[in-house]
Amino acid sequence: MKTIIAKKHVFDWIWKLGQASKADLMQRLTVTSTSLTRLLDELVSDEQVLVSAFGQSTGGRKPIIYCVNPGYGAVLGLEISRFSSSLGLYDLAMNPLAFERWKMTSGMTPGKLLNKIERTAARMMQESGVSQERLLGIGVGAVGPLSRESGMILKPRHFPAAGWSEVPITSLLEERLGVPAMLDNGANTALVGEHWALHSKEIEHMVYVHAGVGLRTAMLSGGKIVRGAVDMEGSFGQMIIQTNSSEGVVGVGKLESLVSIPALEQRIQENLSASGQDPLPVRSFDHYVPFLRRKDPLVVDAFMETATYLGVGLANLINILHPEAVILGGPLVNSHQMLYDKVVEMARSHIYYSPQYEPVFSQGQLKEDAVSAGAAVMLLQQWNLG
Repeated sequence: MKTIIAKKHVFDWIWKLGQASKADLMQRLTVTSTSLTRLLDELVSDEQVLVSAFGQSTGGRKPIIYCVNPGYGAVLGLEISRFSSSLGLYDLAMNPLAFERWKMTSGMTPGKLLNKIERTAARMMQESGVSQERLLGIGVGAVGPLSRESGMILKPRHFPAAGWSEVPITSLLEERLGVPAMLDNGANTALVGEHWALHSKEIEHMVYVHAGVGLRTAMLSGGKIVRGAVDMEGSFGQMIIQTNSSEGVVGVGKLESLVSIPALEQRIQENLSASGQDPLPVRSFDHYVPFLRRKDPLVVDAFMETATYLGVGLANLINILHPEAVILGGPLVNSHQMLYDKVVEMARSHIYYSPQYEPVFSQGQLKEDAVSAGAAVMLLQQWNLG
């Protein structure tokens, strides 16, 4: 193994664990004690790792505890979705230094978003004392379909603004910011972020589901993102859960046609019409959420029906993949606790092998910041120490 590769491997384990002794690292690395000592000395000399403390003695000298030097560098994490976008600045230990979120309106074209990102990144760096030389890069989690290899957002559906097809987002960001950029599906980066946040538990198999304007899914197995021959992010939404749909009608019977913000908005309007009430004046998700929180019965019924369908679809996914942990995110799930509870209740009631097999459900550690934070983690995972 080349020294630079081994050095990065040592750094990565210290980064994952938060802090580590030489003995902790020897348990996880195939390296001699002498080589590990040399690599640790190099990391400390280069100021990429700090000696943070001394551990408890077991009879001899107290062990040295190492941690990542958070001030060595910083990284940006960007989320681009149909509902909102966000930018975060993080130090090398993934401590958040600054964060900002924007609504994706009909006027938020790629050019306008890039202008906002460039201005916001410059301000964040200035206010946080991060120089251009210390900025390592920007990771991007975006709505698919996309091409990771070419850094291109391809033809996403339901963007409120025009111009989001065939956008070479990584090259545009590199030109604006002067640092390397990496792109992946937002569901993947969210899962990467949540997995990193749970690093102390060393979970190997996880599923992430984001329910919003569409359904987005990512899977991790053996600690690594599972990728198919084509973009898999939207595949969960194509799951068929109704077979009595009209022949030739595209999307009817598929999970995303029943579980999405557009489907929910339509369901609420149908409930209002069936009850003899006039439709609400603003037909938008943001307008309906306060009615949900006030427990308006017609709105609650629509949300809970959505949660029921999502729970059934989720059970199907769990029965195939059998993950240790399932993380639910997105504006639909996060709109109210009772919606999340209903999804989990329905999923649990249809899990095969239950109660012997029970995955852990949660809304994650990072929640709505998971995509942008995970994009930053993704870039640091690929960062070459140099």
